[in-house]
Amino acid sequence: MAQINTHLQRHIETLGAVWAEGELTEWNLRRMHYYGKLRDPETQATLQLALWRNPKLGGKFTAGDKVVLQIAPNYWVPGGTLSFVVQQMEHRGLGKLLQELNELREKLTAEGLFAAERKKPLPFLPHCIGLITGKDSDAERDVLVNAKRRWPNVNFRVVHTAVQGERTVAEVIAALQQLDADSAVDVIVIARGGGDFQHLLPFSDESLLRAVAATATPVVSAIGHEPDHPLLDEVADLRASTPTDAAKRIVPDVAEEFANLTAARSRLYNHVLQRLNTEMLHLASYRSRPVLSNPELLISQQQVEIERWASRALELTERRLHDATRELQANRSNLRALSPLATLQRGYAVAQLLDGTVVQNPQTAPAGTPLQLHLAGGKLRVVAE
Repeated sequence: MAQINTHLQRHIETLGAVWAEGELTEWNLRRMHYYGKLRDPETQATLQLALWRNPKLGGKFTAGDKVVLQIAPNYWVPGGTLSFVVQQMEHRGLGKLLQELNELREKLTAEGLFAAERKKPLPFLPHCIGLITGKDSDAERDVLVNAKRRWPNVNFRVVHTAVQGERTVAEVIAALQQLDADSAVDVIVIARGGGDFQHLLPFSDESLLRAVAATATPVVSAIGHEPDHPLLDEVADLRASTPTDAAKRIVPDVAEEFANLTAARSRLYNHVLQRLNTEMLHLASYRSRPVLSNPELLISQQQVEIERWASRALELTERRLHDATRELQANRSNLRALSPLATLQRGYAVAQLLDGTVVQNPQTAPAGTPLQLHLAGGKLRVVAE
């Protein structure tokens, strides 16, 4: 068996690489290698594919892609199985369009056109809505009817354009610029119903996406196609799933808003009433206090207190003066008792020389020495004998 398989391997691998076109029915990554199947849509013939260690190339494809690829036969001797190794591969048809859209998405994402922080908020209650849509289309009717139903006073500026085909991009851009320049327009809606993927391709055109990103007025995308939504959904300030959904998300429901307003007014009234009741209770409590019910009482109480302290101060002052007077009189009596003048009044005299020296010894005043005597009643001149 081994010899047969080896012989088959040598023979098969001499066939060399070939180009093929088909649809990937399987495409899986296992251990750094991609494995899949290529099917011919007309004959349903299938080939086993393998892509060795090229995750960058393999990661660009998925099951369902239509591709053109260069493959070389590979026969695995131990298992006796035949597969084809992918050497080159690229999208074709719809698959190529998807690849181009993915590349555009990555490009614009890197530039920040899809970033959430650059999206503009929608007005709470738009007075005028700019609508870009097909003439007499279901999308136009859905937006107008549902918006008017929710808020009858809302106004519209409707610009009819092609919504599929070659004229779509240019006409939508012109309508977008026209409405963006209208100061009365508060928000712009680009709407159409769902459709085939290829019919929606104009809404993924790069020039249209950049025009939407450049508008000063908020833009709402309401294309209404869920599986493969166009790139307009990502660059718009708001994506609505359908035109009807756009009307509901842009225009508030008048009945609901009035109900909310009534409920808010009721809550505000109850809150104010409760606050007033609370403050009235506080005020009644304050007014019931004696000092507020009879303000003169506080003055009277303080007057009595002041008079009491004044009387006490006067009493203490008089007592202090009386004690000080008695103390002064006692000190005066003591002073008088100790004074030399009191001694002189008892008949004594003080003898002094004329220079004022007190004579304490007779030898200091021999006979004939003039002296001066200090008496209680005055001075007397004498001569010592």
